[in-house]
Amino acid sequence: MTLDKILHNEKYIRDALLQKTYTVDFLTKKRVVNNGIVPQYYVENSHEAMIPCELFIQVQEKATRRVNLTGGKQGSKRSFSSLHALSSIVFCGECGEIYRRVHWNNRGKKSVVWRCVNRLEEKGSDCSSQTITEEDLQAGVTCAINRIVAERDSFIPILTENIETVLGAEFDIDAEDIDTKLGTLQDEIMRLASSKSDYDNLAAEIHRLRSIKQETQEHNSKRQTKRQRISEMTEFMDMQSGIITEYDDRLTRQLVEKITMFEGKLQVDFKSGVEIEVEI
Repeated sequence: MTLDKILHNEKYIRDALLQKTYTVDFLTKKRVVNNGIVPQYYVENSHEAMIPCELFIQVQEKATRRVNLTGGKQGSKRSFSSLHALSSIVFCGECGEIYRRVHWNNRGKKSVVWRCVNRLEEKGSDCSSQTITEEDLQAGVTCAINRIVAERDSFIPILTENIETVLGAEFDIDAEDIDTKLGTLQDEIMRLASSKSDYDNLAAEIHRLRSIKQETQEHNSKRQTKRQRISEMTEFMDMQSGIITEYDDRLTRQLVEKITMFEGKLQVDFKSGVEIEVEI
């Protein structure tokens, strides 16, 4: 799909992977995908960036998380759904599987419940986790958010301290030296490629440095994302004047990272790192 290509295209962060395809017939100009038949080389800062590199990395992380969504002891793959804010973030505290939204018809009484996938799909499953109505699940999340608001005076100093002492920008890893080395090597590999000289060793070193830089960028991006989540939570607590009386799907998407279902209680993990337990 066009959108998927955009989200995974390195050109949007001013980089370029050269020779993704190559010509197999110079008369017909036919080109095919390069699967290692001819050399490829990655050039950074080849043009003006269209989106920030940090944003590009965050998109890749989120896409990977969706693709690799797993549950249970066997790590079985589960499809990602974004239809409801609670989809794909509610997990079983007993077996670790994901909870799924189910339309139930019990003796003519229709309702919407959330139930562990193990109990839905596995015949003879030994998981005895609790099935919860959507109303109770939403009420539990709302209760957890209200706890944050009610106890804001104790949470805000902790979140502020985390940003300053643990997630401060001064603790991010500097990639400037790597950029300088990569720039020099890339200039050299372009020169060698133009003269059709051997550049395998040079390409290997560029690949090694790029791997280090990628890890560095991911490290800094995760820290920046955590800072942003804490700031969003702090801003929410500052602006919220009273309790929330109704479940809010938008607020759940913004604040909640994960919900774990235990017998008689929920553990709500917020994106800011705060954990709240509520009885149901």
